[in-house]
Amino acid sequence: MPLALEGPLKDHPRLTREYFTVTRMIELYCKHHHQHPTLCNVCLSLLAFSKRRLERCIYGDEKPTCANCNVHCYKPDQRQQIREVMKWAGPRLLLKHPVLTIQHLIDDRKTAPEHPKKQRTLN
Repeated sequence: MPLALEGPLKDHPRLTREYFTVTRMIELYCKHHHQHPTLCNVCLSLLAFSKRRLERCIYGDEKPTCANCNVHCYKPDQRQQIREVMKWAGPRLLLKHPVLTIQHLIDDRKTAPEHPKKQRTLN
C-alpha cells in the first residue's frame, strides 16, 4: 500500500508521477522477491525513504531522473537497494504500467538543470 501524498508531492505533478513510478517498481519487486501481497517492512522502509527524498528534492518540479541527477541524495545502502529494485522492476514495469514507463523514459532524456544553490551564489 503506497504512502499517502502530502505537502510538496501533492503540489508538483512531476514529483507525484515520480512517486507513483517508484511505488509501482517497489511493489513489483517486493511481490516477486519477498512474496508479500503488500509491501514487506524492508520495501516499505525503502518507499518511505524515497518519498522523503522526493519531498526534499532541491529541484522541485524540475527534478531530473535519478540517473541524470548531479545530487545523490540517497544514502549508500538505500542507493544500492533502489538500484537493485529499478534494475529488476524497470523492464517489467513496461508490461504492467506502460504509461508510467513511457513517461519515465521521456523524463530520462532530459538533462539535469543547474544546481539551484549554485545559481543563487552567482547572482
